[in-house]
Amino acid sequence: MSGKLYVVGTPIGNLGDLSPRAVQVLSEVDFIAAEDTRVTLKLLNHFDIKKEMISYFEHNKIERGQAIINRLINGESCAVCTDAGMPAISDPGEDLVRLCHENSITVESVPGPTAFATALAISGMSTRRFTFEGFLSANKKERREQLDDLADEKRTMVFYEAPHKLAQTLKDMYSVFGNREVAVVKEITKLHETVIRTDLRDASTMYDDEKPKGEFVIIVEGKTQEEKEISFERAVEQARALVDEGMSINSASKQIASLTSYKKNDIYKALL
Repeated sequence: MSGKLYVVGTPIGNLGDLSPRAVQVLSEVDFIAAEDTRVTLKLLNHFDIKKEMISYFEHNKIERGQAIINRLINGESCAVCTDAGMPAISDPGEDLVRLCHENSITVESVPGPTAFATALAISGMSTRRFTFEGFLSANKKERREQLDDLADEKRTMVFYEAPHKLAQTLKDMYSVFGNREVAVVKEITKLHETVIRTDLRDASTMYDDEKPKGEFVIIVEGKTQEEKEISFERAVEQARALVDEGMSINSASKQIASLTSYKKNDIYKALL
């Protein structure tokens, strides 16, 4: 009889958030598949849990995933953990869960904290309808394309972002979305948990003079029916940002003209 995979949510900052059931499961499974065994070891040591661990992360998920499946098929039980939050959410655990379903192996949830849902709950932004977009691409062109695809999204948008990319991402969001409401949430459940409610205009310059630290969730207002036409100056700024990323002046003028009521030739002349 096949074993079972437990998808175990772990704290996103405060160790007190690990549930009693999660402690029990981590204590009783045959082995633990961890994104980073060093991070998970600290958690296990805190709760005095002694357990075999193997690493399972983005760059070894194909080879290691099959090894885990083989052990499960042979009757062992496994808990999969990410460094923080629920596995399989912007995490290679998604692939392991899929492999289990493909091999008729039972998958059981042991829910725990999730950064995007927690951030949304304390942000004060609309939660009626939202879309989770995870991490944007580190590639400038691809990130811009992803944001362009979301320009007309009416639902609240939730993103993860690393501190070293945060400032540029906020500038890109302002360039693409215009001036919408935004919440920048950092260090959830930790000592310096903070919710910054502002707009994208101010957020785009918020980190010009200070280096952001911590883990961030960005929550952006969706496009509203009342959203006003951006100014011509702002349209030119958006076109110039595209040129700075390598697009020709002609192509940038054409793209921004297609998104606004301004003429391509007028934007082109302003860029020159």
